[in-house]
Amino acid sequence: MTDTTNSDATEPSALDEALAHAEAALDGQGSDDLSTVDALIAERDQWKDRAMRAAADADNTRRRAETQMNDARAYAIQRFAKDLLGVADNLERALQAAPKDADSQAAGLITGLELTQKSLLQAFEANGLKRVAPGLGEAFDPHLHQAMMEQPSTEAPGGTVIQTMQAGYELFGRTVRPAMVVVAAKGSGPQGHNPYGAAASASGAAFDGKA
Repeated sequence: MTDTTNSDATEPSALDEALAHAEAALDGQGSDDLSTVDALIAERDQWKDRAMRAAADADNTRRRAETQMNDARAYAIQRFAKDLLGVADNLERALQAAPKDADSQAAGLITGLELTQKSLLQAFEANGLKRVAPGLGEAFDPHLHQAMMEQPSTEAPGGTVIQTMQAGYELFGRTVRPAMVVVAAKGSGPQGHNPYGAAASASGAAFDGKA
């Protein structure tokens, strides 16, 4: 009777000990698994960072190559383009001096000059050389325009272009020759001549319209 009681008393303790060992083994195995996963995640992040850096370097290299190629191309044709600008200027002067009411023979010659100028400008455009000739009221751009004089105007606001005296040209975004322009003086514009808003009365006298 006593042996049976002692055996029953020791069996739970042995079971508890076995369970404790099993839990410890499971805990140890789980810790090892988590360490392995953390290491894999860290390695993945490291390779991902390297891949992103490599992609950025490749993109920068491509951009530098494109810039260098454009610079080389622009340098190669810039001198030739400058020489051709004289031809374009002479064609434009000839067209400006041509009579507006020419007879049929002269009219045919003028048409031929216009077509030649058009073809030349198209050839310029195809090779990246763009004509710069701002019209009335366009904003003055110091990178593309050169102000030859300043004068008051009733049509163009102050600081804008009144007239282009000589067309300019740019090559791949670089100014080969600035356009020579006339710029409207400060205070110019439809009301520029009368900053106080004076208006003419019926009798011809001026009065202050804001009074």
